[in-house]
Amino acid sequence: MAQRSLKGIAVVGGGPAGLMAALTAARHGAAVVLVDENAEPGGQLRKQIHKFFGSKAHRAGVRGYRIAQELISDCTAAGVELLGQSVVFSLRECTLDLLQKDDAFNLKADAIILATGASENALAFPGCTLPGVMGAGAAQTFVNLHRVLPGRRVLMVGGGNVGLIVAYQLLQAGAEVVGVVEALPYLSGYQVHAAKIKRAGVPIWTSHTVLEARGDQEVQEVTIAAIDDHFHPLPGSERTLAVDTVCLAVGLTPLAELAWQAGCRFCYQGALGGYVPLHSDNMETTLPHVYVAGDIAGVEEASTALEEGAIAGLAAAAAIGCPVPIAEFDAAQERLVSLRKGPFGDIRQLVKSEIVKRWADCRVVE
Repeated sequence: MAQRSLKGIAVVGGGPAGLMAALTAARHGAAVVLVDENAEPGGQLRKQIHKFFGSKAHRAGVRGYRIAQELISDCTAAGVELLGQSVVFSLRECTLDLLQKDDAFNLKADAIILATGASENALAFPGCTLPGVMGAGAAQTFVNLHRVLPGRRVLMVGGGNVGLIVAYQLLQAGAEVVGVVEALPYLSGYQVHAAKIKRAGVPIWTSHTVLEARGDQEVQEVTIAAIDDHFHPLPGSERTLAVDTVCLAVGLTPLAELAWQAGCRFCYQGALGGYVPLHSDNMETTLPHVYVAGDIAGVEEASTALEEGAIAGLAAAAAIGCPVPIAEFDAAQERLVSLRKGPFGDIRQLVKSEIVKRWADCRVVE
């Protein structure tokens, strides 16, 4: 296998966290290679046609795909080497094993930043394997990247931001969204997104679930029902809807296989999507010079991923000897904390503090 050494930082994953990590490290003097399995980096940003909102510092008013374009352009200008269509299949110490098209080689770097994102969760129910049942992210990819409508009559399962945003984007693309089903008694997504689909006349059923999807070779109808406080269906509440597509927006799981393989310590945090690598405030794992950022470090928002990427980029650059002012760390940490205001954000901030504490305990033991 061919070998290549990099006196610098290798970033795995070209989504918001990876792009920001690469850009930040390069701007502080590090040589950076960004590896992504897609032909073009950008990750989830490439299919986010809605505008971000919040503060100017967090790119409020800018559409996701525009943010991706800006970051890619800035990375190129900063000297980041972009390796597209490259799959990392192994990580040992600070060496990556890659497959680029038909060529396999390994890349040894001084530091590694893992920004591998997350995968969509499935939901098991009779008929869930029928064609027409898909992740909401997959439907969003069809519509916003490939301009293909995945179905004409769609049921969205999940009332978080992903479910609400994709439901509205399906409406924009010409589909009929027959409803949004949420198992919780409330919507966990932002009300600004819920208001859009409510104004379009889309019914939202909280405390409901999917019982069964049926069809000949593909989805043709789905039965939903109300559920009690123990998530048991309530007899007599069943409702059958004619649909050809069921989109599942029922959470994400961190894509952490490379971190597991490398030997990083983990902990389970349900609020962040499952098992996540223990990491410090500066996003370093229990393996020296191996960092994480974005959904692999706990599923949150794209804005949070951008800030974690910046912090990881700063930390990795400092670790390999680049001059990084401490004030930049402090500013990035403050921006990250500000993003976690509110009920769900506060929970994530508490969980992150617990992860950092457990990381520190591991370091003391070792």
